[in-house]
Amino acid sequence: MDTSDGSRTGPGTGVWTVPNAISLARIALTPVFVALIVDVDTTTAGLCVFAAVVATDWVDGTIARRTGQVSEVGKILDPVADRLALAAGIVALAIRDVLPVWAAALMLTRDAIVLIAGLIVLLRRHVRIDVRWIGKVATFSLMVAVPAISWGSLELPLAAAATAIGWVTFTVGIVEYYAAAIVYAGDVRTALAA
Repeated sequence: MDTSDGSRTGPGTGVWTVPNAISLARIALTPVFVALIVDVDTTTAGLCVFAAVVATDWVDGTIARRTGQVSEVGKILDPVADRLALAAGIVALAIRDVLPVWAAALMLTRDAIVLIAGLIVLLRRHVRIDVRWIGKVATFSLMVAVPAISWGSLELPLAAAATAIGWVTFTVGIVEYYAAAIVYAGDVRTALAA
């Protein structure tokens, strides 16, 4: 947050900020795209809404940093919105049979491990593990991969290109995803030892 002398301070305590509103809107749209995806007649519309929600992952964080509206609430809300949207989309697309179950399981298993480890640290030490750069890149890769693979599976326009892009970014993203989990495991160990 900017101060009167132009210097920066730490995260604020504001709840009702534009970035937080965007995160909340992304969370609110999650059940909408899930319902659309699982219905055979509206799967394409649901996939488009899902892609729009995950594509705006960077918007709330960028606005928060550029406007000085970074808040403790936002630092929790943004990753929650990301994880919730991605997990819900993965499950819905796997149910609809346009994303392989094994690919969904790889992503969801890693998320469950990181979530449980993070909760253990939060409950035991009352500290929060910060999101790492590799985790952000991995999430971005998978946010590209999942809609692209699904687009190809639905045989929509440019299906072959979407499938190729999807599986390349999935392969890179899943490796990064588990590498990030190892980095977070080190952060958890450090936090517990502190």
